[in-house]
Amino acid sequence: MQPSNDRPAQQREHADPEEAIRPMPLLAVGVTLAMVVFGVLYIFLSEPLAGSRLGDQRTVADLAGPAAPAAGAAVDGKAIFAAQCAACHQATGKGLPGVFPPLDGSEWVAGEPRVLANILLHGIEGEITVAGNKYQGSMPAFAQLGDAELAGVASYIRASWSNKAEAMTAELFAKERAASDRRAPFEGGAALQALTQ
Repeated sequence: MQPSNDRPAQQREHADPEEAIRPMPLLAVGVTLAMVVFGVLYIFLSEPLAGSRLGDQRTVADLAGPAAPAAGAAVDGKAIFAAQCAACHQATGKGLPGVFPPLDGSEWVAGEPRVLANILLHGIEGEITVAGNKYQGSMPAFAQLGDAELAGVASYIRASWSNKAEAMTAELFAKERAASDRRAPFEGGAALQALTQ
């Protein structure tokens, strides 16, 4: 039996796809154009090579940090302590038990100013007893700091936390710096005790 030619042929496949012109949606074109125009205007209005009105307004002088204090100017001992000492002795002045001695309640801090000046100028290595506890370690010298800076940080720690000792002067540090040709740290608390005699 032969198929009848009266019926239309069955379509079993979809037509091959064709590439047609499909323009970008107008909304996407509008948003893109608006972003480009905004970017160009921002660059021209913000004056990136001159003083910025829209962005970060700090100058090179602001980013350089605080200038060294002039002779006779007050020094921020707390800031120096935070930058140079707080990593070991902690912001609370309590130190780290068994590792770094406390400054709060320390007989070395509140005691003879000349001893504290020499600790800061020359550092200390070896065993030292602080507030009844023994510590074995090393504290670097801070002779690279100026006399006013050393006096500022020493005065800060002598008057902070539970310490109530008098401030120290830059003149004391200048005198101790000139009086000693020591290049090595003190060898523990015994060497420091010799300064008081």
